[in-house]
Amino acid sequence: MMTRKQITNLCIYFQEPFNTQNRIFIKHFSAAATLYSSHTQKLDTQLRSLCENPKKNQLINAFSLFNQNLDLGQIPSESTCNFLVVTFAKNKDYNLALRVYHKMRKVQVLPWFLSLAALIECFVYVQNPRLAIGVLALIFKNGYKVNVYIVNVILKGLCENGMVVKAIEFACSLDKKEVTPDVVSLNTLMRGLCKEKKIEEALDLRFSMENVVSCGPNSYTYSILMEGLCSEGRLDDAMELLEEMRTKGLEADVVVYTTLINGLCNKGYVSRGKELLNKMLEKGISPIVVTYSCLINGFCKQGKLKESTMLYDDMLNRGIQPDSFMFAGMIGALCTNGRAKKAMELFNLILDRGEEPGNITYNILLSALCKEGSLADAFHILKVMIAKGKTPDLVTYNTLLKGLSESGKVDDAVTLFESMLGDETYVQPNVITMNVLIRGLCRDGQLDKAAKIHNKMVENKSLADIGTFTVLIGAYLEANNVVRALELWKQLNQLNFIPDSITYNTIIDGFCKLNVLNIAKGLFLRFRKNGYHPTAFDYNSLMDALCKEGSLEQATGLFKEMLDANCEPDIVSYNIIIRSTLEAGNLQSAKELLIGMNRRGLNPDVFTFSILINRFSKLGQLEEAKKLFEIMDASGLADITVYDCLLKGFSLNGQTGEIVDLLHKMAAKGIELDSRITSTILECLCNFSEDINVEELLPKFSQKTSEGFSIPCSELLMKLHKSIPKLQLDSAQ
Repeated sequence: MMTRKQITNLCIYFQEPFNTQNRIFIKHFSAAATLYSSHTQKLDTQLRSLCENPKKNQLINAFSLFNQNLDLGQIPSESTCNFLVVTFAKNKDYNLALRVYHKMRKVQVLPWFLSLAALIECFVYVQNPRLAIGVLALIFKNGYKVNVYIVNVILKGLCENGMVVKAIEFACSLDKKEVTPDVVSLNTLMRGLCKEKKIEEALDLRFSMENVVSCGPNSYTYSILMEGLCSEGRLDDAMELLEEMRTKGLEADVVVYTTLINGLCNKGYVSRGKELLNKMLEKGISPIVVTYSCLINGFCKQGKLKESTMLYDDMLNRGIQPDSFMFAGMIGALCTNGRAKKAMELFNLILDRGEEPGNITYNILLSALCKEGSLADAFHILKVMIAKGKTPDLVTYNTLLKGLSESGKVDDAVTLFESMLGDETYVQPNVITMNVLIRGLCRDGQLDKAAKIHNKMVENKSLADIGTFTVLIGAYLEANNVVRALELWKQLNQLNFIPDSITYNTIIDGFCKLNVLNIAKGLFLRFRKNGYHPTAFDYNSLMDALCKEGSLEQATGLFKEMLDANCEPDIVSYNIIIRSTLEAGNLQSAKELLIGMNRRGLNPDVFTFSILINRFSKLGQLEEAKKLFEIMDASGLADITVYDCLLKGFSLNGQTGEIVDLLHKMAAKGIELDSRITSTILECLCNFSEDINVEELLPKFSQKTSEGFSIPCSELLMKLHKSIPKLQLDSAQ
């Protein structure tokens, strides 16, 4: 039988004071003590010893020992079983804690209060807060008193899993005599409401808090609300809360100010954020590294390096040390706005000051330089990275491989890939690595080399995916190698890869472009029969091929089928059918298609207008063409082909005034003249009456030459126009 002193010591060990509520323990401890064998004592000692140093992965060994003995019918003491649950939960091995608890239930070992409290945390962190509420009910059932900390853990779990309404219901259902929510409880609910974009409800909750004793809003409450308002762009409302805090006698702290500064900077109001920093400093509130990060990143996004570096210096002067996240943010802010060169300047400045950016910063800069095609600079940064003792990782290699492949330097990409696999710098490639290489090789026409790499990928299943097959099938179809494309299609099915819409698009489009319409139509029907819902891209590929073949009736049938199959036609779908309908001479159907297109909320693009205006101009229906041109012009669209068609139409009908008017509109829009439109304008001028002063009527154009500078095109046109009669005379002689 355990003595009272032993029981008291055990309660102290579990940090649970011995009082009248612990009477239930005495019965369990007494019963356990009578069965406490030497084997059990030895097992308990072993288990507790393993848990003394969880950093050495001894917890897994402890669970294995517990599990093995349980299978042999050897059950540790009740106290040790509960100790394991608490210890595993404390060390964030939530799954192990839950497994021990389930084993305890099977052998009818009763859980103690601390074990049940630990289970609540476990269920919350494995994202099952409903079960946590069930455990709470069990705690009440066993007569234990619940503290507000446990309630807050459950509220946090519900809110973080998008169940804020359930969290509010749970808070309201609590018996206030047993446990009363505190300001942490209400702040948790408020954060949950803001996370779900229920800002108004969160603001209402603030007023409710004021009516709860000892539960008025604090500075953290206001920072939560400010963050929620800022995320919705309600910056003025957020700033008003700062004033409200002052009226309620609450002092804004660094968290509040940083929240507002971050909100302002995210919306581009960096100068206002800087003003807030100054007010903060005037009040004697010390900023933190996050405060400076928000402002520095904001100025970097605007390309204001001078302001960024001044803030950086100010931060260092105040003894605030930058962290790796700050450097990554600064470089990333510049890179996202296409300022890789500026980012490099800042990066060099950081290095000159003796700072050591991490791999994330290097990778962000490398990615930006590669995207802008600055490969020489990218490899310079790689050299700096290695010289600084940093080891290039998988992201580094994938970034550089992609940059080289997309720049057409595929052989260099292969060389880099081989160096990546070298003994000294070995980095395990992944699917992204292999797909980047294969895409590059396919674009470069090196299909045999791509196929060899792909075969190695297939051997190692973890390095192959449906995307790889799709790229290769598309490449083989483009190279007119239908046999190899179909072999790959068969192989991917044998390997149980599931084709996605891109795969289907690629195959159908590939056969359409090869003009092998029988196979394309057959695959289209088979895919649909197997449960695949064709996309607009699939329909467009097939319709375009049918129209080019002259099978307008079949193409129109497919177009109608799109509507019946709830596959919304896009602008490309309409352009294909409108073009073919016009080519067949059916103007009325084309007009009806245009009306149907507008009803579906699709606005004609340049290609649509070009098709229609070109056809109407050739048919001499210039009024219709003009109406369409005016609509196009009002839409802010411009296309030199349309101008060319209209000029030719007006010229054929001798409409000199219309020609001059259109030329002035072209000049006003800054239309650059190429050789084709220049030739058309000259033809029009030649048809002008001799008594018309062309020089006075002709507007001033500019034309870009291959060297990139402009020349006064009007003068050139006049010289050519004047020389035409002489050229014609010389030709006649």
